[in-house]
Amino acid sequence: MLKTAYIFFLSLMVLSHSIAQIPGCTDPLAINYSIIANQNDGSCLYPPTSIKPIISWPLPGELNETSGLILWNHSIWTHNDDTDIRLYKMSLNDFSAFDAFELTGASNTDWEEIAQDELFIYIGDFGNNGTGLRTDLNILRIEKASLSNQQPAIDTILFSYESQTFKKNKKSNQTDFDCEAFIVSKDSIYLFTKEWLSEKTSVYRLPKTPGNHIARFLDSYDVNGLITGATSLENKNLTILTGYSALLQPFLLLLYDYDGSDFFGGHKRKVTLDLPFHQVEGIASEDGLNVYLSNERFAQSFFTIDQKVHYIDASEYLGDYLANLTRLENPADISALKVYPNPFTDKFQIEVDPNTHVRFEMINSIGSLVLKGQFYGNTKIDTDHLQPGLYVLKLNSGQNLVFRKILKSF
Repeated sequence: MLKTAYIFFLSLMVLSHSIAQIPGCTDPLAINYSIIANQNDGSCLYPPTSIKPIISWPLPGELNETSGLILWNHSIWTHNDDTDIRLYKMSLNDFSAFDAFELTGASNTDWEEIAQDELFIYIGDFGNNGTGLRTDLNILRIEKASLSNQQPAIDTILFSYESQTFKKNKKSNQTDFDCEAFIVSKDSIYLFTKEWLSEKTSVYRLPKTPGNHIARFLDSYDVNGLITGATSLENKNLTILTGYSALLQPFLLLLYDYDGSDFFGGHKRKVTLDLPFHQVEGIASEDGLNVYLSNERFAQSFFTIDQKVHYIDASEYLGDYLANLTRLENPADISALKVYPNPFTDKFQIEVDPNTHVRFEMINSIGSLVLKGQFYGNTKIDTDHLQPGLYVLKLNSGQNLVFRKILKSF
């Protein structure tokens, strides 16, 4: 035991002078969070959880097949997924009325998703759940500035999947080459497939310029469901997918803290939406915390779910991650922080600059986490419940990581 403790403390002291790359689960919300890991290896596991919308609004009858959402110019924009060639704009304060923008010259075989960048709106006409044999998969690109004068400037991005098979299906919903979700980055489009057979989703990348392209396979993930929508904050390495199970139980898949386009290489957390039997297909968020969702009208002989927009607050799941990114952008130097008295009996104090946010963890001699918290400036730590002995404090202000040995005396 003494040898193990010695090695543990020696490792921490080495880290305090030269921060090594230690892979592991770096998300404090995960059940397998590692207190010493500083390199996310995508291994985090999470307890089952669900989230309930704070409010839901009914949508007009014209939007009974709403299939995608974006937020632009303080408004929410959506579209239907069958023959209708109009875009619909609604105020975030009133979902009962809309402005319609007809995309003259376009056609709607199966519009399933909408995305945007600074200059363009993109509409994915790539629904392929029938025979799975479509050879005209495309994405419409509409110049934003052209919508204001009701003369939309539209061009087309045609594509095919590099690995697509064209085996005819006897029934619909029997293909893994359907798609209802995509995002647009600075230089590429990323498709997230809706895989009816495997219930996985695969990521394909293609250029976001007009032309005829091959969508290149990047990776896949077993989501145990059908992905129907996506929204992303590229500069935050955050993407939120939505979808539903085979029993029409909707969910969110939170992808965050990944590198570049390695969407499944970081944290992957599935959160059930408390909206049973809602066919959720649209999702939009500008900050990753305030999230809007929409569902199509779903009717069976014994019940009907009308089309609606829902608002949820994702702060519980993503608030700390996004706040920590802000601190990483402006890390505070905590190398000169003070910990006193040391040794101590029942309490000790940590002192840093008053405007500095610090997370701390207290680790005992066998490497177990016994106390953790966060504070600004100064704080007093009560240790009445802890046994006397040697401990290590791990203090983190973003990119700056500091370790201190402290001794609780009898």
